[in-house]
Amino acid sequence: MRETRPRVALLVTCLVDLFRPSVGFAAVRLLEDAGCDVEVPAQSCCGQPAYNSGERHLAMKVARTMLDALEDYDYVVAPSGSCTGMVTKHYPSLFEGTRDEERARALSQRTFELTRFLVEVRGVTRTASRFEGTVTWHDSCSCLREAGTREAPRILLGGVEGTVMKEAKDREVCCGFGGTFCVKYPAISTAMARDKAASLEETGADTVLSADLGCLLNIAGVLRRQGSPVKVRHVAEVLADDAAGPAIGEADP
Repeated sequence: MRETRPRVALLVTCLVDLFRPSVGFAAVRLLEDAGCDVEVPAQSCCGQPAYNSGERHLAMKVARTMLDALEDYDYVVAPSGSCTGMVTKHYPSLFEGTRDEERARALSQRTFELTRFLVEVRGVTRTASRFEGTVTWHDSCSCLREAGTREAPRILLGGVEGTVMKEAKDREVCCGFGGTFCVKYPAISTAMARDKAASLEETGADTVLSADLGCLLNIAGVLRRQGSPVKVRHVAEVLADDAAGPAIGEADP
């Protein structure tokens, strides 16, 4: 009997849409190669900025559009621990006691961060990619504490030809971005970002990878201002063999 291909909705995320669309295209290729039928339904922000700012009624209004957009899919996958965490950890409590509580809980149970979905749901351990270089990994706070992503990206990167991984000593320490945190507490955020950049450089890696574009933009900004040669990329671009273009923070040629 022929295996049924799961119908997967790509939760693009605002940052990918506005700053790094190549990550979205890479995610589509990875999901299709993993045997999924991928669609990109019309969608809005997941509501996280409003939620983190204490505007729960606004977050709920935005999130309800996502409940509608993503309801009919077998899985929802995001190239972001942050947006994944908003859906899986906060939607159920956000809609608790409302008519949409069950819909929110159901959506939370079928939503995954990209690398975790590939490894734990689809059984992918390597992709047909090659990336020559030494990389280091930044564990975003959202991936670790909300999306449940820790080993999956390391498993996948271990199967990329030409890639050598070097772990940073404080790989699980926040980079200082934290969404609205960097706006509310810029001095603290900047100091944290500098410490993180220094730790990543100490590994001797030529490329920093992560699964959250917010963290990557923050880290790339620090490295670029300091004149560092270290490049910054989203893990999806490397896994999809789509790392030939400019790194994050670099100008198009």
